[in-house]
Amino acid sequence: MLSRTIKEQLRGIPTPFYLYDMQLLGATLDAIKNEADRDGYKIHYAIKANNDERILKAVLARGFGIDCVSGNELRLIRRLGFPADSIVYAGVGKSDTEIRLGISEDIRAFNCESLQELQIINELAGEMGKRARVALRINPDVDPQTHRHISTGQADSKFGISYREIDQVAEDLATYKNLDFQGLHFHIGSQITDMHVFELFCRRVNSLVEWFVEKGFPLTYLNMGGGLGVNYNSPETESMPDFKAYFDAFRNNLKVSGVETHFELGRAMVAQCGELISRVLFNKINSAGAQVVIIDGSMSELIRPALYEAYHEIENLDARPGSSRIPYIIAGTVCESADIFATDRLLPELRRGDLVTIKSAGAYGASMASCYNMHDLPRVVYSDNI
Repeated sequence: MLSRTIKEQLRGIPTPFYLYDMQLLGATLDAIKNEADRDGYKIHYAIKANNDERILKAVLARGFGIDCVSGNELRLIRRLGFPADSIVYAGVGKSDTEIRLGISEDIRAFNCESLQELQIINELAGEMGKRARVALRINPDVDPQTHRHISTGQADSKFGISYREIDQVAEDLATYKNLDFQGLHFHIGSQITDMHVFELFCRRVNSLVEWFVEKGFPLTYLNMGGGLGVNYNSPETESMPDFKAYFDAFRNNLKVSGVETHFELGRAMVAQCGELISRVLFNKINSAGAQVVIIDGSMSELIRPALYEAYHEIENLDARPGSSRIPYIIAGTVCESADIFATDRLLPELRRGDLVTIKSAGAYGASMASCYNMHDLPRVVYSDNI
């Protein structure tokens, strides 16, 4: 990873901070563009993964659009120059204010997640004297084989319109005079690494598209969501996902013609370009006899391990030659028992002041950071500024 090669330049920077490898980011975005352009696929970056402006400008430079889930995200990307027709608006709970903002900006589509949301968008658009473009987020009931907290397309999920409501949706759509129905939207979950999941997903989508066409609803828009995972266990051997295999799963299994196909990638674009750099504060042995290392990073800066029990590779950048590997609990500074980055993690001896990197932290790291315990939000360092 980048931090190992430039660790001497990092020593004078107060920790904790995020380090972004802008060269790797650019190479990842270019790889996605090359594969997507083969079939004319439209790519939207899921801004919730990382809303850093430097990253967003790199996304914009490749001609990608944005998948947003809040009014503030929409305001930011419009300020940065993303065209309105490249923006799709998802989210299970859009406020009236946010809906009005999306309508006034004339975005590409609202991805609607309930019968009532369709009704409200229709009413608000009518009040504004406008028409709103909408797509239906259908819950396809596909098991993404990932962590339960990031599974979004199964029958018991809060997300999307369920199979049992589809008939009612089809009946109601024809009555909404202020909506332009575009097509269908899906998202089955995140951190999916088994391509067979996407193949099954495509077959389910084929059936749904056929059903809507038979009901008399021509589709011009099909949004397959995202969900492609990254290798958290071995980021240096797989610094970016296999985008060819990912898009091949759709090329070979999605049997829909004459429809513009969209994707919403987030984690796969940015996860591996980011690291959280921290320093060792203290060592101690707890009452159970375990070696505990307290670092100055915490769940306030990177909440994924506490929230999802997520695994991140950790490296001692100051490892001494020949140092024996010790099983450590790596803990943060926040006054919560869940503020643990790793348990029984074998690492070369860690001493006070050692620099530590937590890898694959470019997605759902800084964008989920908080000021809990009145921490400062983490600063960011870019590789091309060092």
